[in-house]
Amino acid sequence: MQEQFTRIGLVSISDRASQGVYEDKGIPALTAWLAQAVVSPYTVSSRLIADDQATISQTLKQLVDEEGCHLVLTTGGTGPALRDVTPEATLAIGDKEMPGFGEQMRQISLRFVPTAILSRQVAVIRKQCLVINLPGQPKSIQETLEGLKDRDGNTLVPGIFAAVPYCLDLLATSDKPMPYLETDETIVKSFRPKSAIRK
Repeated sequence: MQEQFTRIGLVSISDRASQGVYEDKGIPALTAWLAQAVVSPYTVSSRLIADDQATISQTLKQLVDEEGCHLVLTTGGTGPALRDVTPEATLAIGDKEMPGFGEQMRQISLRFVPTAILSRQVAVIRKQCLVINLPGQPKSIQETLEGLKDRDGNTLVPGIFAAVPYCLDLLATSDKPMPYLETDETIVKSFRPKSAIRK
């Protein structure tokens, strides 16, 4: 039977936000963006955790293995600082690495700042779930997800979310079909080959 809801996990990784020193901005930014961009049914599970590699890996495994998430988006902990260990924690739980996502995010961010080369975002497949590390700043989250547009709304550089729906399609198996994730094309136009598009 076709899965109806896309189950999405959101993980904000920050020592200070998880301790209540300041308000987390990652999960609110992701929640607001998904509400605009995703038009098919979905559910969200959110976690706010510290910059601890074991905790991050455990959280990702729990969202995939126990909660059955199809997509997990993390924010924070991808820089060069000693406490930035999100990529290591993500790679540790992945079955396959998906390097194109990190490459594209850095290409987008390099349009704005030369320090984008310091970002270490990665993406992996665990079982039938796509896990993507996003930047920590809300503006950068939006830019990397939906890409860059000119003044007329034409896409200059595709955002990474354009590839997410078809990636999830490809993870389907005969005994575990995947939900058909659809987006608002005015926010981000997802790409599927003609043979994969459903009416």
